[in-house]
Amino acid sequence: MIDPNNFINSATQRVLAFAAHPDDLDFGAAGTVAAMTSAGVEVQYCIMTDGDAGGFDDRDPAETVRLRHEEQRVAAARVGVSTVHFMGERDGYLEPSHDVMRQVVRLIRQVRPQIVMAMHTERNWDRIQRSHPDHLACGEAVTRAIYPAVENPFAYPELLAEEGLEAYKLPWLWLYGAPKERENGFVNITEFFGQKMDALRAHFTQHPDVEAMEKFVLEQCRANGVRANMPSDELAEGFHLVAVNADDTIAGF
Repeated sequence: MIDPNNFINSATQRVLAFAAHPDDLDFGAAGTVAAMTSAGVEVQYCIMTDGDAGGFDDRDPAETVRLRHEEQRVAAARVGVSTVHFMGERDGYLEPSHDVMRQVVRLIRQVRPQIVMAMHTERNWDRIQRSHPDHLACGEAVTRAIYPAVENPFAYPELLAEEGLEAYKLPWLWLYGAPKERENGFVNITEFFGQKMDALRAHFTQHPDVEAMEKFVLEQCRANGVRANMPSDELAEGFHLVAVNADDTIAGF
């Protein structure tokens, strides 16, 4: 078990968090993000699809995109995030293609974070709704981009030749929405749970029953706290923490 709370300090300067859709990060990691920004960490978001196939109202897809972008900006601001990148892929069609991976590599090399967050690559059979195909594609694209492309100067050489973006060795990958057996680190978000809920409420196009959503999220965070062996009244978010480049990492193995 790794204690991710040890990373929420001045040693972590920048975090880049990827999600398939607007609201995914708010369900999976917004409490942790609030804890990070409160500690002075700069966190940026990248939303890979426009969320144009989401919601329950009958509205024009272009209007849905506009609303969901605005919802995500508002939600991000509520947990201390001021920069939100929108990749613009179509909702339901995300794939770990080279075009998508190139965009991921570009952004990671630009931001040069100590931690990248992304959705988990493995299907969760306990709750298959966590494993929307776009969620899996988000995790797969980011994971493939991180190793080896981000740190390989010969991968997507145009990024160096045309944009001056040099290879970068990322220290950590934090995957959220993981199957329980993969989670090896929990962040205590008790102090920041209110901000997490405020962020989720910003996605008004997605919640026909806000009360049920809030009850579900609270129950999930309580269960995470129990699995993390925290006191019964404390809340947590769980991650699969992967050391990409640690002190003992050997290139290519």
